[in-house]
Amino acid sequence: MSEQFDFLVLGGGIAGLFFALEASKHGQVAVLTKRARVEGATRYAQGGIAAVQADDDSFDAHATDTMNAGVGLCRRKAVEVCVREGPERLRELLDCGVQFSRRADGALDLTREGGHTKRRVAHAADLTGGEIERALLAACDERQNITFFPDSTAVELITLEKVARASGSRANRCLGAYVLRPSGEIETFLSKVTVLATGGAGKVYLYTSNPDTATGDGVAMAYRAGARVANMEFYQFHPTCLFHPHAKSFLISESLRGEGGILRLVNGETFMERYHPMGALAPRDVVARAIDGELKRSGDDCVLLDMTHLPSDYLVGRFPNIYATCKSFGIDMTRAPIPVVPAAHYQCGGVDVDLHGQTSIPNLLAIGECACSGLHGANRLASNSLLEGVVFGHRAALRAASLLSTPLDTAAPSWDPGDAVPSDESVLVSHNWDEIRRLMWNYVGIVRTNKRLHRAHRRLDMLRSEIRDYYWRFNVTRDVIELRNIADVAMLIVDSALRRRESRGLHTTLDYPERDEAMCHDTIVTRGELERPV
Repeated sequence: MSEQFDFLVLGGGIAGLFFALEASKHGQVAVLTKRARVEGATRYAQGGIAAVQADDDSFDAHATDTMNAGVGLCRRKAVEVCVREGPERLRELLDCGVQFSRRADGALDLTREGGHTKRRVAHAADLTGGEIERALLAACDERQNITFFPDSTAVELITLEKVARASGSRANRCLGAYVLRPSGEIETFLSKVTVLATGGAGKVYLYTSNPDTATGDGVAMAYRAGARVANMEFYQFHPTCLFHPHAKSFLISESLRGEGGILRLVNGETFMERYHPMGALAPRDVVARAIDGELKRSGDDCVLLDMTHLPSDYLVGRFPNIYATCKSFGIDMTRAPIPVVPAAHYQCGGVDVDLHGQTSIPNLLAIGECACSGLHGANRLASNSLLEGVVFGHRAALRAASLLSTPLDTAAPSWDPGDAVPSDESVLVSHNWDEIRRLMWNYVGIVRTNKRLHRAHRRLDMLRSEIRDYYWRFNVTRDVIELRNIADVAMLIVDSALRRRESRGLHTTLDYPERDEAMCHDTIVTRGELERPV
């Protein structure tokens, strides 16, 4: 069975939905989500969206803050595009019905986060992503040209290169994707333009702020299809996730530090002033490394984020979700500090794209966290992620509309299961999933060494071989698809980290502790390179 659309969007977060709204003006759009429509990283984004609004702010200031956070690797044109187009995209979110928090005078209540020199972050209390997701889904439901396919997992991209391989053709473009549907059948989705908006890969690490959907699907599929992948060594660890034995992946927003939160050691001592002039408001890579170093030095399990010096009514009103969640775990943030630790949070690299989301494969676009647009460089500035989603979602839709003259290739073959049979060894999936996440946390975390990276590379090589064998022998399931993808993404991170022989931004290695300007360039990996020795 096959489905045919003008535009096929894999992922239903802010980037995918914003693209769908604009593209639906030009043709039929299919939006595939792995689980329920609302489930994904956007839903859990707490902080906000950065865009110049205040009279004392400027595009130059926002660009400078972004470039400083990115430690020399931001692509200036991408930065300029995002900061200058951000305010207009923010207004479009307002037109879609997003209810941002406002001051008593009706103006947007702008907050400040780490790395920002001005208040420019619009938010909806501390549930900004959930409010944006709600409004965009409602707007999409009003468009007849948008069809949602929930509980649908992309297995592999369909490319002309694969279809025409027997004829020896060297031409290539993306034709769509094979998709695992709720029935268990794999259907063929054909499209003139395919858009990866699959989010990040936080589940490649043992401890993460990301939801279960974040398994790097877009990057893995694009790599296997032959697309260029860039800067995967730069994985951002958010400095402050709730430390509690029963709390799963709950983020403590950077906005708390933006509103005056103080980081302390367990003994009450402050420490961030020793690491950066901005103290607790330093860029995320600095704060995460500082906490990691202090925990290794002290042997403590966590550090403390102290808000108790601020008025109780203000904290409850400004951070209702964080307050309620902490309270459910027995922590009253108005009276006691919040125990926090770093956790894997945001993928700064991804599928290499231009200023309209075009990948190196014709008719395949990538937007949002799964793409490397050049905005983030070696470290993402807080609240620039939602900004990137709307700016590049809009720009990619304009590019996609220009590709509508592409003929729909209905000759693409149906999925061939070969000799696959139902699995009787599901324990291999759960075991390998756990092993990959643990070795990534232990060997490819906040601070790295060549010895650990090579150890991870050797083990991942063996695991990927086991997973490939399992994938081809047994019927495809969502768990197997996600395991295969996190294994490939893990190897991309390790391979890229081994290539970067310096410490820059989110990539810190004890073997090369200094920054090397000779390495001030993107790390590019293409298909087949993971199988070569590094």
